[in-house]
Amino acid sequence: MTTRLRLYAALFGLATTTWHAQVNAGVADYRFEPVVAEVNNGDGATLAVRLVHVPTGQPVPGAIVFRSRLDMSPDDMAAMTAKHEPLPETELGIYRFKANLTMAGRWALKLMIRIQGEAETITGNVIFNAKE
Repeated sequence: MTTRLRLYAALFGLATTTWHAQVNAGVADYRFEPVVAEVNNGDGATLAVRLVHVPTGQPVPGAIVFRSRLDMSPDDMAAMTAKHEPLPETELGIYRFKANLTMAGRWALKLMIRIQGEAETITGNVIFNAKE
């Protein structure tokens, strides 16, 4: 085998391995975590969520949040919901929401997002504790 042929074979193998790893990425490769889990109760509370790519530990910028719900399901009150709205992304991989937390307790922010290049929707819950 010539040197040029070996080089082409090595490049092909590298490209195939890289492509295979990207195709097999999935929902388990991402996690949501609160930036600060303790928040103030009331109108104008800011909830910040970090989206992390688990294999690299790096934040994931540019995700599209297309559905969210904020409720008190961690305290067995899923019917208690709160109004919230997304805020602009100011830090890479940090997704913020302005919320009206009507009472103290544990609130679950449930998110459904899309990440460019991922075939599946990424879902997750982040728990915040609203204090008086």
